Amino acid sequence: MITKISFTTILLGASTIALFAQKTLTSPNVLFIYADDLGYADLSCTGSSFYETPNIDRLAEEGVVFSQAYAACPVSSPSRAALMTGKYPARLNLTDYIPGNQAYGPHKDQMLSSQPFKLYIDPEETTIAEAFLQNGYTTFMAGKWHLGEKEMYYPEANGFEINIGGNKTGHPAGGYFSPYKNPQMKDGPVGEYLTDRLTDELIRYLETPKEKPFFAYLSYYTVHLPLQAKQEKIRKYEKKLEQMRQKEPRFILQGNTYHKQQQDIVTYAAMVESLDENVGRVLQALKKNGLDENTIVVFTSDNGGMATSNQTGNIPTSNYPLRAGKGYLYEGGIKVPAFIRWKGHFPAGRECVVPVTGTDYYPTLLDLCGLKLLPEQHLDGVSLKPVLLGGHISREAIYWHYPHYSGGLGGRPSAAIRSANYKLVEFFEDGHVELYDLKEDVSEQNNLSEAMPWLVNELKEKLHRWQKEVNALMPVKNPYYEQ
Repeated sequence: MITKISFTTILLGASTIALFAQKTLTSPNVLFIYADDLGYADLSCTGSSFYETPNIDRLAEEGVVFSQAYAACPVSSPSRAALMTGKYPARLNLTDYIPGNQAYGPHKDQMLSSQPFKLYIDPEETTIAEAFLQNGYTTFMAGKWHLGEKEMYYPEANGFEINIGGNKTGHPAGGYFSPYKNPQMKDGPVGEYLTDRLTDELIRYLETPKEKPFFAYLSYYTVHLPLQAKQEKIRKYEKKLEQMRQKEPRFILQGNTYHKQQQDIVTYAAMVESLDENVGRVLQALKKNGLDENTIVVFTSDNGGMATSNQTGNIPTSNYPLRAGKGYLYEGGIKVPAFIRWKGHFPAGRECVVPVTGTDYYPTLLDLCGLKLLPEQHLDGVSLKPVLLGGHISREAIYWHYPHYSGGLGGRPSAAIRSANYKLVEFFEDGHVELYDLKEDVSEQNNLSEAMPWLVNELKEKLHRWQKEVNALMPVKNPYYEQ
């Protein structure tokens, strides 16, 4: 079991400080592993009894576990943009997946319309890859990009010397088995599995002799739809499911949207296992090549698991006990697993309860590598180095702005703020707010807005002030709306 100790209460011993102060022979490498649509509860170490993730669990045990980690947005592209820039999606005006629902024209059943948002990272931004490249690192990327419709916005234009598989698509164009139909990656043998292939590419990169440290971004497409997995793993979970007794109802219907309460989709379970298996291969490759003690490894996800839909057959996972999922600002949509490992530098298996978000990785990784921070760039990120070493960070709140409908997932335009243990969600259609104490109510079932009006006013004021500061674009009335 992971020892649950808040980093706000850990005291540093002299030996720990001395250990960190010792300079390694070379600057540390960085490996950032990004899963797609992996929910907080999709790992054994975070509560799943159906999915099996021994390798990711081991990574967590060897590193620091951020139990209050958030994605910067409940959908993919904005979270990835926040990671790359250190800025909130609202500040970037990149607030929905690319190209977003706006590509499909007016919706008669939606009260509001979102304003146009950028379909790329602005070239004026200095991405985290560019920052490392400018500091003498080699840079590598394999997998999902989803941050630009045109090649001029692809990884090569954003600091990555090597790009394998990264383009405009948010999911595998040809599916998870070769042929992949990916112009940025050659097809493999018929039947080759994409998650394996991306790992193969990274391992080949790790095995190549280098004179410089590296920044590597392994951005798996999995576990995003389509549901496709290896048959032997599917059969394994079919047998496991037959022996399981689920305690929760399979679905809860809220309005016209089904919210899944059980993890019981065998193909998804098989995809999770393949992800875990490949993370294990990566960790083994680091060790084999003598890189594991001088490589900072980060593992996290771009948003919560897909757990809702207007059709029961379209829901791959459950985030229970968290509420809702991808496309929502409830915990199920934005809370994600997150671990940072740097062997010999941080206490292994410790839990950090300080809330963190996707903008924080940019300054954190620069800081850990002893590189100059770029505060005007990673404007909304906070370096977590003090927290990793047992200290504190100062931050008033974490914010989200998602002025969009999440289509068939059921999410509505909204914004949110988390300050201390409280989270307020404001819905743009009618202006109503919900307030939750996340320490006592992780499932967000007890709305405290009427009981604590003074706190509602305080958090709303902070949220609105932040929206003005970042020039967050608000949705407007939809002229095509038919009530």
